Amino acid sequence: MRGYDFIQATRPKTLAYGLTDSPAGQLAWIVEKFKEWVDPAAKLPEDAISRDHILTNVSLYWFTGTAGSSANLYYETLHDPKARERKPRNTVPTGVAVSLTQDVTIRRWAERENNIVHWTEFAHGGHFAALEVPEVLVRDVVKLFRSQRVAQ
Repeated sequence: MRGYDFIQATRPKTLAYGLTDSPAGQLAWIVEKFKEWVDPAAKLPEDAISRDHILTNVSLYWFTGTAGSSANLYYETLHDPKARERKPRNTVPTGVAVSLTQDVTIRRWAERENNIVHWTEFAHGGHFAALEVPEVLVRDVVKLFRSQRVAQ
């Protein structure tokens, strides 16, 4: 388990109080995630995502005081005995777009529980495709929906 997963899954309230009490702490926590999860070709997060978008993201957590509720999902998942149980297969046609720089390990889990009808691997961008490569993501979503409209 990675560090951010572990602290959120085991001590979400401790983290929440620190982030809610300190705008600098909230900024540092989220910017560190952007740094780790954007396309590795970017030296700094703002090389991949504009500072305005990063600050907007941080502001949403800060102004709404939602550091705790966002971390709590990790705690609930860790402590839910049913979280690791296999789910019934989802029959809804599902499209997946992943970055080859970040999310390459999820395909086997996605296919196991979902009806994958469209799979795309982006050569560029990281975890935040909507912010890093929005045009590429939009084209892919349009392609998915067009394929389903024709298939119906």
